Amino acid sequence: MNESKPRVQEQGNEGLLNLAAESWRFARLFSRVLEKLDAGEAPRYTSQLRYFIKRIEESLESAQLKLVNLEGHPYDPGIAATALNIADFGPEDHLLIEQMVEPIVMGPNGIVKSGTVLLKKTD
Repeated sequence: MNESKPRVQEQGNEGLLNLAAESWRFARLFSRVLEKLDAGEAPRYTSQLRYFIKRIEESLESAQLKLVNLEGHPYDPGIAATALNIADFGPEDHLLIEQMVEPIVMGPNGIVKSGTVLLKKTD
């Protein structure tokens, strides 16, 4: 009977991971929509977005999980993310993480789920 408890916990975290990743994508999309609103309308929705993100982070924290976004950081082949467009660059190119398609998920013992990124060449 005790063997089923870890499996249930893993399944619960998997569901939480999926929900967190989808929520992260939705928050990013919603943020881009907010940029197109009038200055008078945007603050109210921005506050709601901040609250939504805070609640997601709190839920993850209660499961000892954290989303990691590396946008704007230099690319290192050793990061816990797959670069979708790495074949577009040469070995001597200096690369920057332009966009996180999926965040990295960290747990108390390290990486729980790898992320996905898009790269760009720096000057």
